[in-house]
Amino acid sequence: MNVSGRPRRRWRRGVLAGLAAIWLGLVLWHTHKPLPPGVHVAGAAVATPASALSFIADVTAMHADGRMLRNQPIHAATLELVRDARDFLLLDYFLFNHQGGPRGSLDYSAGLSPISRELTDALRQLARAQPQLPILVLVDPINDYYRGTAPSALAALRELGVDVVVTQLDRLRDSNPVYSASWRMLFRWWLPAGGEGPVPNMLDGDGPKLALGALLRLPNFKANHRKLALTGDGNGSLVGIIASANPHDASSVHSNVALRIEGEALRPLLASELAIARFSGWPGGALESVAAGAAAPAPGAAAAGDARVAIATEGAIRAVLLERFDAAGPGEAIDLAQFYLADRAVIKALVGAARRGATIRVLLDPNRDAFGFEKSGIPNRPVGHALVRDSDGAIALRWYRTHGEQFHAKLVAVHSAGTLWFTLGSANLTRRNLGDLNLEANAVVATPASSVLAAEVTGWFDALWSNAGGMDYSAEAGTWPEDSLWRYWKSRFMEASGMSTF
Repeated sequence: MNVSGRPRRRWRRGVLAGLAAIWLGLVLWHTHKPLPPGVHVAGAAVATPASALSFIADVTAMHADGRMLRNQPIHAATLELVRDARDFLLLDYFLFNHQGGPRGSLDYSAGLSPISRELTDALRQLARAQPQLPILVLVDPINDYYRGTAPSALAALRELGVDVVVTQLDRLRDSNPVYSASWRMLFRWWLPAGGEGPVPNMLDGDGPKLALGALLRLPNFKANHRKLALTGDGNGSLVGIIASANPHDASSVHSNVALRIEGEALRPLLASELAIARFSGWPGGALESVAAGAAAPAPGAAAAGDARVAIATEGAIRAVLLERFDAAGPGEAIDLAQFYLADRAVIKALVGAARRGATIRVLLDPNRDAFGFEKSGIPNRPVGHALVRDSDGAIALRWYRTHGEQFHAKLVAVHSAGTLWFTLGSANLTRRNLGDLNLEANAVVATPASSVLAAEVTGWFDALWSNAGGMDYSAEAGTWPEDSLWRYWKSRFMEASGMSTF
């Protein structure tokens, strides 16, 4: 009998048990830790004149005769806002670069536009024309391949006094906790992200090779996913654009939506952005005095024809959606246009609304195109067909016809007696986007159904749904059939576990 081997086995089991306990502790803490400042904001609804709101839509689609339509006004509106900036300028974008993906150089002759360079040039011109104007640019670390430094194109702006801040994602809760806990234990402490290394750059074939430490940050699947621009109006109030669109060359022909807003409804979003900049290492500056220049307005009675506008970020977006869906019933209609739909609470609420008699139309990207590569259709195809099945056909489904680009819109509208309620912005309807994991920002609007704004939003969706004007915007549900039980449950597992990019 080998008595001496027993203590060694007990010691090994003890070490393994200790490591497992540490790993589980990391999973639990980083999944449930307190949210950092600026996250999960639910702003008060503020009465806003209809003239202070503009709906903007980028559309790429095919005419019935085969001609391609590309109409991209969101970028033009953003450039105008930058050029007309007063008091300050703040930009926050998930993708702000010309990265071409694994294949490298982009083919601009195929319709892509150099929008990242154009926005950078506009910032450069603004900084030179108004050297005392506070300018703050927040970006996700994906823009510099997770190497922990400002992207070179934006870093050059620092010499002109522009504050460029790379968001510190470690402050956020883990969206892929199984991987992230293992990464912290095994890799983070000895594999730095900085510098170049031997690993091919999957984000940009023309970019530098990456250190292994940078590459291993990618599967954490954390992001500052916001897409917005804020400035002052010169009279103490605010102007902003909240969008689903990035200034990213490879995304420049995506279909997107945005809302231009003037007024104090944006004040909570400005405070949120500054809080995120601070926990990401920004030392503060003159912009903070601008943010403190006016107190958050109390909600008041709207004048005839006014809209009511609020800001919702992260989990607050899910809360307002579920409140609306759970109240929907006969005589009301829900229109949903989304790049990704997978959040279980949202899906259940949609099916419940359909069973109570609400009319529901769902327009989804088929999840087949990703910067020149073909995707699997997950999650939208399994989820879309499950919606139709589980609602006994009460939910109508159509697919946006993409041609290499993406239907990248994120909009939900609820039509009720005399009012159009809608929300749009950066948030896909997924656990990662609605579960206080990614950073997200949406506008939430209630406007009279007779308003110009309501007509613009409704007209945009109706045109895409019905293929108005001789266009081939969308296709019927059966165009991309999905009857695989395996793919449905695979989608469910990917969503629940966080082991996915959606």
